[in-house]
Amino acid sequence: MEKTLEVKDLHVAFSTYGGEIKAVRGVSFDLYKGETLAIVGESGCGKSVTSQSIMRLIPSPPGKITNGSILFKGRDLTKVKESEMRELRGADISMIFQDPMTALNPTITVGEQIIEAIIQHEGISRKNAKEQALDMLKLVGIPNPKERLKHYPHQFSGGMRQRIMIAMALVCEPEVLIADEPTTALDVTIQAQILDLFKEIQMKTGVSIILITHDLGVVAQVADRVAVMYAGKIVEAGTRREIFYNPQHPYTKGLLNSVPRLDLEDDELIPIMGSPPDLFSPPAGCPFTARCEHAMEVCSRAYPFQTRLTQEHHVECWLQDERAKALLAR
Repeated sequence: MEKTLEVKDLHVAFSTYGGEIKAVRGVSFDLYKGETLAIVGESGCGKSVTSQSIMRLIPSPPGKITNGSILFKGRDLTKVKESEMRELRGADISMIFQDPMTALNPTITVGEQIIEAIIQHEGISRKNAKEQALDMLKLVGIPNPKERLKHYPHQFSGGMRQRIMIAMALVCEPEVLIADEPTTALDVTIQAQILDLFKEIQMKTGVSIILITHDLGVVAQVADRVAVMYAGKIVEAGTRREIFYNPQHPYTKGLLNSVPRLDLEDDELIPIMGSPPDLFSPPAGCPFTARCEHAMEVCSRAYPFQTRLTQEHHVECWLQDERAKALLAR
């Protein structure tokens, strides 16, 4: 498969009065053409910081990419000039933000906002840009698009605003679409419609999608591969089937166990006890040690090596490491 994006050993830190917060600590993953990669985990695990780093939207200061590379079309996005990134954003890599009401300009009609993006990146006439904007509104399912172009964001419902955001992100036909919690503020009916829209657009355009979410129900519907993040690291990754039916990291199992199940009589949720570690001074060993019921002495002393279970499925956990198993067997 053709690689669209390659993230290698990405480290992102934020300088504060209290010290340096190591928000992302060595994240690596590949994104292939036409696939959906879901990055999942609790709030504060580094999902959004990772996605914003790809777009170079980390505020600097206080944020900074301290190490690693983000390769797109042979270029390392961590090293390109800001003027080059402005050309890439929206044209080659687009992002849908969590809250469409704050992402859209309330003083400008949605039509003007979409048309402006087209003219900025494609340099076509205003007439052609308007026709392109109308076609995109039809694609994302906005009824009566000619009239709706003249409306302001507050005249749309939450679901319709999210469709407008999707239209803006896709209007220049990017190769990569980053969706940061795109269905969080929507009710389940609208959420299902938005997810169906993602699948339909991906089939028509072949866009590669990075889906940032904590909702495993959403992941089960649209993801091809899943990367599980905890404390700034990807602790397990694999295909959707591997993660849902053969999870290996205790944190992944905890996330799956905390999802409500309709097929069980006992509807009590099983929480993951404890709290994530302080990223001012991350632990030397596995960051999940304090919350893990299977923790061993080695877990707190050293970070586990990556164990590859299949071509796509890998995990960073001492329980799956053959060297740790050999030590335990003595």
